[in-house]
Formats: sequence, C-alpha cells, structure tokens
Amino acid sequence: MGRIVIDKEECKGCYICVNACPKGLLKKSETRNEHGDYPVEFVGDEGSCIGCAMCAQSCPDVAIKEVYR
Repeated sequence: MGRIVIDKEECKGCYICVNACPKGLLKKSETRNEHGDYPVEFVGDEGSCIGCAMCAQSCPDVAIKEVYR
C-alpha cells in the first residue's frame, strides 16, 4: 500500500485534491508556504490513506506523489 507526500512549496492551493480524496483526508493548511499560498495537508492518521492516488492524479502542479512503503 502507498502513502502520499505533499510538496507544500509546490502546492498553489487549488484544492482539487481535497475533493478528489474519497476518504476526506486532505484540508487547507492554516500556514502559508514561501509563495504565500495555503497548501493542502494530510489530516489522517497512519493507515487511513487507502493509496488510491486520486489526489496525486488530480493535482495540476504535481505537488502530491504516492510513495510505497
């Protein structure tokens, strides 16, 4: 099973991935990145991500990658 890694500096805060996650595990961060955007952040616990990679596939900025354990 995979897990996701979010590059918060590449994320422009479009939040397409938030709607793409079937488990609702992504949300807008309360902290800005170096570009002044509010990136997404993972809010689930270890094991809650099902590894579908819908978030990564929907990200227009390629700021989310799925990695395998």
